[in-house]
Amino acid sequence: MKIEDLYKLYITHGLVDTDTRNIRKNTLFFALKGENFNGNKFAEEAINKGASYAIIDEVEYKTSEKLILVKDVLETLQELANYHRNQLSAPIIALTGSNGKTTTKELINAVLSTKYKTTATLGNLNNHIGVPLTLLSMNKNTEIGIVEMGANHAKEIDFLSRIANPDYGYITNFGSAHLEGFGSLEGVVKAKSELYDFLRTHNKKVFVNPTDEKQLERTEGTEVIAFEESIKFIEANPFVRLSYKDTDVSSNLIGAYNFANISAAITIGNYFNVSLEQIKKAIENYVPSNNRSQVINTDTNKVILDAYNANPTSMKAALESFSKLHGNNKTIILGDMFELGEYSSKEHQNIADMIEKLDLKKAFLIGDNFYETITECKKFKNFYEFEDYIKNNPIENSTILVKGSRGMALERIVESF
Repeated sequence: MKIEDLYKLYITHGLVDTDTRNIRKNTLFFALKGENFNGNKFAEEAINKGASYAIIDEVEYKTSEKLILVKDVLETLQELANYHRNQLSAPIIALTGSNGKTTTKELINAVLSTKYKTTATLGNLNNHIGVPLTLLSMNKNTEIGIVEMGANHAKEIDFLSRIANPDYGYITNFGSAHLEGFGSLEGVVKAKSELYDFLRTHNKKVFVNPTDEKQLERTEGTEVIAFEESIKFIEANPFVRLSYKDTDVSSNLIGAYNFANISAAITIGNYFNVSLEQIKKAIENYVPSNNRSQVINTDTNKVILDAYNANPTSMKAALESFSKLHGNNKTIILGDMFELGEYSSKEHQNIADMIEKLDLKKAFLIGDNFYETITECKKFKNFYEFEDYIKNNPIENSTILVKGSRGMALERIVESF
């Protein structure tokens, strides 16, 4: 089936699903494959649950006219998303970066949605499947689209940019994340900058933090919209406070590192003529979730839970901010950082050294990588060893930072406080 014909079916139904556990009536089901599943096997089930059509790529599963056979389901989904994007009149903002992508995307959406009908990436569905699904969730009512892009290898951002064809772009930062896939920090910079390269080639615009020299360097030759000069940092104790056009804005985000994320949202809101009052209200009403920059008050402790993910850059920023925080009996609980490849030992040791340099005396390090570091910090091979320790040595009347990679799932320890 030609993409134009498939698009007619999509426009008629307006829904796309990839999981039979959440099938919607009259949807188009795309039978994607993974390492441990084959969506073709569930195509008929999708039809029985209410899908109008199922797109498959294995001929043995074509049992009716409602099952549409294509060469490759994933490629067809991506092609359909790009075709649909090119029919949309709404401007699309794409963002990527090593840290803060999802928080920044949520802030931008919060600000812009006060004035426009926006469609933004759900959660962190920012890969070669998530980006097409985000585009296909947009419709004629969408006035601005916001697409988050993630990557752990070179050429992924370029590929996603060619699908989304954005009008604007923003890169939160270049940091030491996914070094195993990118090879080095310079590899990270080059790969993330693929968004800038696409925008430059297509004469589009980029939003840039003017205090980041690397960003300025990578955006040479591109039309740049710099952060609003009137945005001034006040404090992060623990929540970020700032001034915008001489108006105090108090966020629910912890850590000075979130100042740039808020500044980006304000700048983009201002560019799209969102009023000062609407911007202030949106920032102040945004409350982070999903273990990102959450503050949880237990019976005796204040827990800063930032355990959704971690890499050397975000870990260092969190420690720096925590060291400046006013709080009782400050305690650090850190879990291993993943996907660092050959840099893993060095980066974990750097974090252990930083803890001592910042004179953060009460620190617990969890995981195989941290266990191998040379440090005065108390170390545990895994979460369960630490959990047993806490049961016998409870932490009370303390301000606690909890941070680690997603695979460590350190949010589980909060129940012990």
